[in-house]
Amino acid sequence: MAEKTFKLEIVTPERTVLSQNFASVVLPGKEGSLGILANHAPLMAELTIGEIRLRDADGQTIRMATSGGFVEVRDNVVRILADTAERSDEIDLQRAEEARERAETRLRSHASDIDMMRAEAALKRAMVRIRIAREG
Repeated sequence: MAEKTFKLEIVTPERTVLSQNFASVVLPGKEGSLGILANHAPLMAELTIGEIRLRDADGQTIRMATSGGFVEVRDNVVRILADTAERSDEIDLQRAEEARERAETRLRSHASDIDMMRAEAALKRAMVRIRIAREG
């Protein structure tokens, strides 16, 4: 079954999050979801806030939250250079819910000094983290 897997590396500025073989990965691409299987054609793409879903050769799934970055696919190796990447069991649910509340408060305030795009991105990051933490 090794020929139906590929090497996946997820790296953030702080650490190497993951480095092992997988059968598939679905990524939140800037232009839409990207699905990658073994022997995929070379690719480079920008990632956005969303969920990374990994499936190993045994069918086990790992879900992660990411806040964006880039992916490179080449020679049966998938490298994700992510701003952040957290497994569902690493997410502090209370902290994510507090971040959601702060972002919602900022958006409701309609104050002229609020960067709306930044507040919307913070809300989206928090919502993704909450969903992944709750669903495991």
